Amino acid sequence: MNFETALAELAAFPLVEALFGRRSRRFALGDEIPDGPLAYRSKHDPVSLTDLERMLVLSAMGGTTGWHYSITRHARYAPHVSNYAGGAAGRTFPSAAGFHTAELFFTDDSGLYFFPTRDAGALVDPAVEEVTSELMVERHRERLRRLSAGRLHLPAEEPYLEGHNTWCVNVPGSLLVIPVADIAQHLIAILCFFAQNGYAIYDDVNGRKLPGLEEFGGLVDVEEPFPLTFTEQYALTEATAELATACYAGVLMLQAMGLGGWMFDGIDRFSMLGASGDPNVPGLGFRYDEDERWPTPNPTGREGVFEAYCPPRYRNMAAAVEAFAGRKFGPGGPFHRDTPGAWTDSPGFRGSAPVHDDEFKACVALQAQYVLDTFGKFPGTVPTVFIMNYVQAHHLDLDFYDRFFKPGAYLRTHATHMQKWHGEEENL
Repeated sequence: MNFETALAELAAFPLVEALFGRRSRRFALGDEIPDGPLAYRSKHDPVSLTDLERMLVLSAMGGTTGWHYSITRHARYAPHVSNYAGGAAGRTFPSAAGFHTAELFFTDDSGLYFFPTRDAGALVDPAVEEVTSELMVERHRERLRRLSAGRLHLPAEEPYLEGHNTWCVNVPGSLLVIPVADIAQHLIAILCFFAQNGYAIYDDVNGRKLPGLEEFGGLVDVEEPFPLTFTEQYALTEATAELATACYAGVLMLQAMGLGGWMFDGIDRFSMLGASGDPNVPGLGFRYDEDERWPTPNPTGREGVFEAYCPPRYRNMAAAVEAFAGRKFGPGGPFHRDTPGAWTDSPGFRGSAPVHDDEFKACVALQAQYVLDTFGKFPGTVPTVFIMNYVQAHHLDLDFYDRFFKPGAYLRTHATHMQKWHGEEENL
């Protein structure tokens, strides 16, 4: 196996070929479609992704790529910079105002893992080095955190998987990547964003203004607030964009490498997060709560791994807001003078951002605590933690495609993948 050649060809793979050649290619080595016009049983055993293959997919989906440039001007702050961002580094996918609230979990034949990068800082820096696939793999490998041995268990049946996915999802040999968003933290970021621009919220579900908000009339417009439901939908959709673009970045990498797979949402998210109701299907093992006011269970995180910015991790929402401010302005944060950056005067740029003072944090915390007290959870009308898309990567069974599809069903990278990446002359 000549990794240098494979990586060089990967680096030269045209973006337009990845875009125009993208397809969902679901049939992996070892798969079977038992009936119908495409009935077929693979003649080959499943082949797990190598460590290099796995790290390339993960780096594409969630790798840090240098220091992000931040949003540099708003008349309300001039001459200071806008202090919106939650993280200091850019990743392979965008995040609204640099909030960066999503992280990746994944599972394969070797276990269940967490791949945290949102607060890792810039693990590569294009200002001082050439960012290559090899460097991304090298710098990100140490971020892996193994949570358990063995593949995550999801029964290959409904309701755990949608019916059309029961034959092909989380199969032996596959890598299943699971982006997860902290909507609680994202909503805090939006409430901060609103307050930074003079806005607040009101409870349109119950038709009332938030008690006590009038005390902050010098900071926010208490007469023309935004609806709570609009604000929470804002948080959910912005965070979902992180999940979706992370997945799309991964899918483009699959085309360049010649791996099969696709992005999809056909796994029951409650089962995945740990709220299946079946102790034999723990999913990611997230804590969840139930309440007669909520139509569905509400997961809040896995202790010590990924915990949403709300109770039970924090005693109240004031503590969660304080923690979010610490993420932004503390060591390693985007607005700490000592955090490296992309600018010729990075300490001057980062230090220019105004710090959230006690009045500001109290204003945000009052709104957040109202939501928690009124609805019993935070956010009140959307999930605290959210999953939308997944990416599965696997080795493609070319025999299946050669038998049932016209030429062009897979790319040249798929045709040569096993020889280039595994040193095998045939797709075995």
